[in-house]
Amino acid sequence: MPQNDNTFANGNDQRADWGAPGTAGATIAAGLVFEDVSHDYDGVESVRDMTLSVAPGEILCLLGHSGCGKTTLMRIAAGVERQSRGRVLINGREVAGDAVFTPPEKRGVGLMFQDYALFPHMSILDNVMFGLKALAKKDARSAALGALGRVGLADYASDFPHALSGGEQQRVALARALVPRPGILLMDEPFSGLDKRLRDSVRDDTLAVIRETRATCIIVTHDPEEAMRMGDKIVLMRNGRLVQYGTPAELYNSPADLFAARFFSELNQVSGTVTGAGIETPLGVLPADGVENARSVDICVRPQGILLHEAGLAGVRGRIRSKRFVGEVDLLTIAIEGLNQPVQARVRAGSSWDQGMDVAVTTDPKDVLVFPREDTHV
Repeated sequence: MPQNDNTFANGNDQRADWGAPGTAGATIAAGLVFEDVSHDYDGVESVRDMTLSVAPGEILCLLGHSGCGKTTLMRIAAGVERQSRGRVLINGREVAGDAVFTPPEKRGVGLMFQDYALFPHMSILDNVMFGLKALAKKDARSAALGALGRVGLADYASDFPHALSGGEQQRVALARALVPRPGILLMDEPFSGLDKRLRDSVRDDTLAVIRETRATCIIVTHDPEEAMRMGDKIVLMRNGRLVQYGTPAELYNSPADLFAARFFSELNQVSGTVTGAGIETPLGVLPADGVENARSVDICVRPQGILLHEAGLAGVRGRIRSKRFVGEVDLLTIAIEGLNQPVQARVRAGSSWDQGMDVAVTTDPKDVLVFPREDTHV
């Protein structure tokens, strides 16, 4: 009887635990470089002037909204798509350029697609063996069973894909991608079909297997939390261009612009005017570090950076309009004098703050982001 992803909601996907750590088998990681790579579909650019270097053994997440070009860039690395200009190099060797194009099967690249792309008429074992045609059948079978064992599915080698749940099919796809021991592993939204409650554990186990193999890995995702949890580095893309590249901490703490800031967290946004005293805002006067040459700025405060105090203490005056319990935190909506829109605050669940209370509001500097407005430099 075919199983579907509803098995996750019922907690029935744990028919087999993941295999013992340290049994995945190591590979020789490869470096990957994009040099001024662009791509277009019928004259519409999908990737624009992308220059990027991925170190051997590094896990890189390509992050962005649907249609931003992240999957296209991954497909260019695999050789499934050919760029319109620029070069792709693997371990310093050009594999795609004006006069060179190495086919996917000769690049030492493993692919894991969003829909897993398992062959329905083949057993699980045959699916994993599919990319091992260069090996003797006995050796290919042994390698495939080893890979299935590491993902906890060796006992289901004779089953067919339709008999597995979505999470188990994801494991099979991972085993198939890794069994040839590719120098580079490319994964396109590999966890998007999983139930949220199981996604974290499957993601962590997958990451452990990738670390064991030491393969260079590029993961395409639209989920910023997933990118921060899995990536050594993150590339944030928008309209085919690189918006920001760096570690998860760099992108979260020092976003390049408002788009980047909003991608990683909810924000309260207010306007500010730079003066000799600092930045005057409806939330008080804030430091003007780094924006002294701007006339007006956008101030963004994360909800956890809105701090509440008893009415009458230092801070701007506000009133709590609503309070919602969402588990570990309470979400508060606060009306502020001088602001047309209320601000959102996150406080520890069970706090004494309640709807209708008057409060004093200040901000936590570590959760305040300041961006000069365009064309406001003096």
